[in-house]
Amino acid sequence: MLLLGASCTRSQDFDNQVGSIVQPYRLSIAGWELKTLSSDIKGPSKSSNVEDESGIVIEYFSLAQRIRSLKSQIEVGSKGEGAPTTLKTELEELEAQKTDLEGAVERIISKQITEILAEQGIYNPIDKYVGLKIDFPPIYFKLEEPPDVLVISPRDRIDRISDILLQPNTSLQEEVDIEARVDKLGVSSLVVPLGGLATYPSFVADDYGLKFAIDTVVHEWVHQYLTFEPLGFLYLLDATGISRNYEAATIDETVADMVGQEISTMVYKKYYPELESNDAQTANPKLDLFNQQMREIRKMVDNYLAQGQTDKAEQYMEAQRQYLASKGYYIRKLNQAYFAFYGTYADSPTSISPIGSELKELRNKSASLKDFLATASAITSRQALQTALKN
Repeated sequence: MLLLGASCTRSQDFDNQVGSIVQPYRLSIAGWELKTLSSDIKGPSKSSNVEDESGIVIEYFSLAQRIRSLKSQIEVGSKGEGAPTTLKTELEELEAQKTDLEGAVERIISKQITEILAEQGIYNPIDKYVGLKIDFPPIYFKLEEPPDVLVISPRDRIDRISDILLQPNTSLQEEVDIEARVDKLGVSSLVVPLGGLATYPSFVADDYGLKFAIDTVVHEWVHQYLTFEPLGFLYLLDATGISRNYEAATIDETVADMVGQEISTMVYKKYYPELESNDAQTANPKLDLFNQQMREIRKMVDNYLAQGQTDKAEQYMEAQRQYLASKGYYIRKLNQAYFAFYGTYADSPTSISPIGSELKELRNKSASLKDFLATASAITSRQALQTALKN
């Protein structure tokens, strides 16, 4: 786990230069792990025994939503005449209430997900060999703001060659400065906010709503589960920079997305039916248009880069970024690093990889989610994926 913050090895000189730029902002995973584990060893919070478990969870995320709204109001006020003292007082009170519920909410969600996984016959990576019905790895996460990640790609191609974790409180101006200094080394860089991170315990953001949080908890757990399988092990080598494997990374991330969404939907329907009906997704023509536009941009960028027209590709991306902004879709920075990061998810609009549709086909052909996960966990390349589909 300590290796998760490592960056890819390119050249010692390049690594040293990047390291000197990010050093003041770099997150120490080891320090965070020690702090978190020592805090949890002290015992459960005073809210550990509750009768209405789902109600406690809903209350927690209602508080998180209100806190987010208050912070926005205070931020706007700080640029004008100043935020009213009453808002700051209310914010402090709500944050204290949320903190009191945090430990209980983490345990409730963990239990609910574990129960759904058991219903699907998913227990641990070695169950298929020995029939051991033990939950492993145990679902363990912290509702805490995840770090940002500095993604580095070459300019002449889209390739995620280095990821470096940054402290979550890094300001926007500091991120822009980091990117500018790293870009001067002849690469493309972007600081990306994360919704979750598969350390152990996992980081999971709580300010995007309950459905997002549950989905992220499962997503990160699948990464942990797969670490004990061929696919996940190769992804671990990729994430630590020991041995880059973009195909394995794309398959792993996409499998985690698919399993996460499927399990989280089951959790939501069983334990939060009143919210599930309110949050039912409807067709979104604007989102479909955005997704289509992003795929076209990606194809054009790949075409320019394949012809060696790096400058033209970058000019095109900036022009498209401005065009999207004029249509109400704001992207702070659209470059090779942006596509390198989001393109890892084969089911995202920024990916042109066929892996996403092929994994969906594999899921449709699988008898169950358990069977899909068992098959996918052994797939380490697109060729192996195509072989699995034929078989």
